[in-house]
Amino acid sequence: MTRPTLPQRPVTVRVFTQRFSATPLGARLARHLALHQLHVWGVPYGSGPSDTAALLVAELATNAATHGRVPGRDFELRLVLGGTPRVLRIEVSDSRAERRPPQPGEVTPPSPGSDTGRGLLLVEALADRWQVLDREPVGKTVRAEMGLSR
Repeated sequence: MTRPTLPQRPVTVRVFTQRFSATPLGARLARHLALHQLHVWGVPYGSGPSDTAALLVAELATNAATHGRVPGRDFELRLVLGGTPRVLRIEVSDSRAERRPPQPGEVTPPSPGSDTGRGLLLVEALADRWQVLDREPVGKTVRAEMGLSR
């Protein structure tokens, strides 16, 4: 006996991957290209989800260019959009294995008056989930996920 099948909506997964120089200019370009790609995928410039994604990409890319920089090595941005409900995954990978950021829940505020140290606090506040993963063959990936139904 065959079961009747229910109509299902197809799940489309979109992926964007690009390498950037581990410099402030590379981090800025990563944010701009991420926003452009999200707009192409139907997440309009200036919308709440677009602005949140811009902050997440900016913080993760800046951290990779600043703290994960290895001379002669780039960092990589990967965006994955898919699922029902739609979820955006932002992954930023660098080649520095020995400098790992704290894990979720372990981020501490910087001392008063400090000019740095707030990036991962923003990631923790804005992302629905985030984590630090080992990267093969060397390095680490910081992954942040956010729902787009906000």
